[in-house]
Amino acid sequence: MWRLRERTHPVLTDEGGAILSERTGRWSYLTPTAAAAVMLLVASTSEEEAADRFAERYGIPAGQSAADVHTVVETLTAQGLAHDGPEPARQSCRWWKGWRS
Repeated sequence: MWRLRERTHPVLTDEGGAILSERTGRWSYLTPTAAAAVMLLVASTSEEEAADRFAERYGIPAGQSAADVHTVVETLTAQGLAHDGPEPARQSCRWWKGWRS
């Protein structure tokens, strides 16, 4: 199941949106259609369901909507803002383990 990573904060509207990554402190800005795809992805149980709803919303062929939604998925995953499946385990901070007061 596709989802945004922990410590990411989406601000999504019909006019566009952005996602803040706490890890990097950077905003990733979204076009209105990309923001709609993210809203549908978050509300759906699968990428295919989101693509079907995207096609219905914009009145476009299923193949085009699947490609558009998949592009959003790939882009946000490549930027480290999203993932498919369970949240990866957090890595502990090595310097903290050896620190003593």
